[in-house]
Amino acid sequence: MPQVSPATASSLDRNSTHSTVPPALAGKVAMLYDGGCPLCSREVAHYRRVDRAERVNWVDIYLDASVLVSLGIDKTAAMKRLHVLDQHGGIVTGASAFAVVWAELPRYRVLAKLVQLPGVMPLLNRAYDWFAEKRFAKRSRCDSGVCS
Repeated sequence: MPQVSPATASSLDRNSTHSTVPPALAGKVAMLYDGGCPLCSREVAHYRRVDRAERVNWVDIYLDASVLVSLGIDKTAAMKRLHVLDQHGGIVTGASAFAVVWAELPRYRVLAKLVQLPGVMPLLNRAYDWFAEKRFAKRSRCDSGVCS
């Protein structure tokens, strides 16, 4: 498995204050995504098709948020902003989380390296934060809890 280099690790949005990584997720990248979000679900479906080697665990926290408790992640925070566990159990959020997933996927590995160029990730994280806030606000206004 590719490792996140120390240079890359220092440039990612990381939160090392978490509890216990469930054994089923240990040693492998895991994307914790909002399966109730149609856009998120389409994107994850695309990544899953690309992930033929099954290098990433895809965890739908909309269907089962129990993993969040063991990781010490607030459910609202997880629904607002993408969270990924790296292969060492570290929590990475936002656009930086995508870079961790992309590093595991064929056709996306080059993109994972490109976004680590100086100055790129801070811009992507700002853009991601703006988008994620708008997505969550729209999703929160829906009567059924699911927006299209």
